[in-house]
Amino acid sequence: MTRFNRNDPGLRAWALVLPLLAFIGVTFIAPLGAMLTRSVQEPVVADALPNTIRALADWDGRGTPAEPVFRAAVHEFLEARETRALGRIATRINRVQGGLRSVITRSARRLDNLADPTNSPCFAPAESRPYDTGEAQTPCRDLLVGIDDAWSEVTTWLAIRRAGERFTARHYLHALDLDRDLEGEIVPQPPELRIYLPLLTRTLIISLGITALCLVLGYPIAYLIAQAPPGRANLLLLLVLVPFWTSLLVRTTSWIVLLQSQGVVNDVLVAIGVIGDDERLAMIYNMTGTVVAMTHVLLPFMVLPLYSIMRSIPPQYMRAAEALGASFPQAFFRVYWPQTLPGVSAGSLLVFILAIGYYITPALVGGRTGQLISNMIAYHMQQSLNWGLAAALGGILLICVIALYFLYDRIVGVERMRLS
Repeated sequence: MTRFNRNDPGLRAWALVLPLLAFIGVTFIAPLGAMLTRSVQEPVVADALPNTIRALADWDGRGTPAEPVFRAAVHEFLEARETRALGRIATRINRVQGGLRSVITRSARRLDNLADPTNSPCFAPAESRPYDTGEAQTPCRDLLVGIDDAWSEVTTWLAIRRAGERFTARHYLHALDLDRDLEGEIVPQPPELRIYLPLLTRTLIISLGITALCLVLGYPIAYLIAQAPPGRANLLLLLVLVPFWTSLLVRTTSWIVLLQSQGVVNDVLVAIGVIGDDERLAMIYNMTGTVVAMTHVLLPFMVLPLYSIMRSIPPQYMRAAEALGASFPQAFFRVYWPQTLPGVSAGSLLVFILAIGYYITPALVGGRTGQLISNMIAYHMQQSLNWGLAAALGGILLICVIALYFLYDRIVGVERMRLS
């Protein structure tokens, strides 16, 4: 039997790491698991309408359901109204087929007013129901159809059955602008309802564009700092770090002052005669404002990894290449640039991952055309309260980031990425 040795360096190392592992588990892994679970689990309707969902399971989906389905729906709607769960049920069903929330709430209200055996045999006790004896009577069906014609439509009951699935891929289908038809086949959404795939594509393209823009702007800045004398380098590095000491909200809203129609940039362009006073540029509350503000905010995350790599490259390498007859461009691209690729890799990956999940900046300066997928996730979390769809969008975004990470590893190699 192995004796426990508290002086074992391995055990002491694990003891020091355990608080960090616990923190990561509570603040990252657990919320991530809850998000992924919520994206495929929707038990609200199944828990509230168990008899209706069970009766619909035997329905072929081609004609109006049998009387037991209507009877179960009537009594469970009344029970849900009494327990004040009807609103949540109607909202979940309405997400499958629009317009059913008002149908369900209005029908339940009418049923509550009519809930008396003298008004309809549908409310009679089980032992006195004539249709329980095998007679072809449909009091519950007639009652519901009399309240609203939507109850005679097959699509209404298909929506209830789909909403009653405890585990479903419905949210992921909607996040990919797909849906199921009456036969259960996966089909694209109508063109006017295709929102999320174009938004996801826009997010990926904008994130890649901002990463490239940060690299183009940040590389010369990092090179200048690395080549400058120590005193000047510290001053330049201080200027790069200033944005980190300023609130993200302040940095973002300052661009509103600069880029708006009556802002500083337009005033300067008008003053020097580049544009007329009636030709002021729209540079805010659109994609231009989003790109400019996000590039400014994320630029330090590109400069710092590049600078940390560049300052470790001996300047003698470039001088040696030039002494051997290479021009500065030749020496730069054949000697200096390859040595900075670890910093380029680290900065590009860092900027891209931050850009793909950005929310505050597009929300403030993006307007209608400058929104990214993160803004839609926030909308479903805070306003529509469709947490399942928000979780599915987040899951798809996570899959995209992981896929791009593995693609990056395959092409560039993560082992080449360095921050110092």
